[in-house]
This record gives sequence, structure tokens and C-alpha cells, in this order.
Amino acid sequence: MSEILSINVSLPKTVPYRGKDMTTGIYKTPIDGAVMLRELNLDGDGQADLKAHGGVNKAAYVYSYDNYTHWANELGRDDLTYGQFGENFTVTGMLETDVCIGDVFEIGEAVVQVTQPRVPCYKLAHKMGDNKFQKQFLQSHRVGFYLRVLKEGIVDVGQSFKLVEQDPVRISVHQINHLLYTDGKNADLAREALKIEALSPGWVGSMEEIIAKHG
Repeated sequence: MSEILSINVSLPKTVPYRGKDMTTGIYKTPIDGAVMLRELNLDGDGQADLKAHGGVNKAAYVYSYDNYTHWANELGRDDLTYGQFGENFTVTGMLETDVCIGDVFEIGEAVVQVTQPRVPCYKLAHKMGDNKFQKQFLQSHRVGFYLRVLKEGIVDVGQSFKLVEQDPVRISVHQINHLLYTDGKNADLAREALKIEALSPGWVGSMEEIIAKHG
């Protein structure tokens, strides 16, 4: 089990970016008290770019606080706060090497399923104040993961992610992220990934491309 340390939300807001305006929902901040997790997001949360974020397959984003220690050391920073990476749930444990695509968890009244790794965009680099961070984040495979909401319900800080069903294929968030962004040629693993019913459509397409090129 994994404890929720912080629940973070933000409605989209406009911030300056390279002399222009950029609208983003990445500036998540912790909330006090319980909140409703719905099919598309947490109450009070929103996404600016619905092509890249949000939707039923990316209703909420989870990031392990264990990764904060890595980044604090890697970047030499002591200013990382809950929601720093745009996550909705900052949690203990739940590292990318341990959580598998398709795993189902109960949190409070809600039931959720892991659908895909998080793919960082330039907005994360902007928030971190480091143009190189987008690539660094991706290559680390410490990217967190998105959830599909199978059952809506109230969730709160201090509750646990309780594993209620393991996906039988057992491909971790780290493995599938490594396959797409580092390996890129393992058609056998891509074929296995396509057996995961919960895998989000965009990643299904990516696995099919790997098989077409290297299968």
C-alpha cells in the first residue's frame, strides 16, 4: 500500500513564456480536505491542452515522493514542494519499477486503473526553470503514471492506494517507458504490451508502430 501525502489541483491559468502567453494546468497546489475524484478529473482541477492531457485515460496523475529525493540530489535543489511535477497525487512508494500498467487500486471510495506513463512536455521544463529538464525527466524513467477512474468517489490525504487487482501481463511503467523512449526495438515486449486491455489508445498505437518497424 501507498499513502497519499498530498492531493494537488489547479485550474488552467495563463503565464508568460518566451515573450508570449501560455495557458497551463501544471501549477498544481495542495488542497485541504477530501475531494471528489470523477471520471475526468478531481474537483477543482483542469487541463489546458486536452489533446495532451486529461480525458478518461488520463483523469489523474500520480507521482512518487521517493522521486523527489532523486531530483533534489540530481538538481541540487531544496525547493521542491508537493505538486512540483504537476501531479494530482503525491504518494509514498509506487515507483515506476513496481507499478504495472493495468493494475487496479482502491483509494478511499474510488477505484482507479493505471493506463500509461506520463510523457513530459515543455511546460514541465518551464515550471522547473530548466529547458533541459523535459529530456532529463523522460530519460530518467521517473515519470509517474496516469489513472483511469473505474469508480468515482471521495479521496483524501492519508488514505492509501490499495492494490485490488494485478494486471496479468505484468509490464511495469518503467519497462514500457524504457521500451518506447530508450530501447525502441523490442517488438516482443511491444506485443506483450498489446495484451494489456487497460493500455491507453495512444500507447497502443506506439506499440503497433514498434512491431511494424521491428517485428
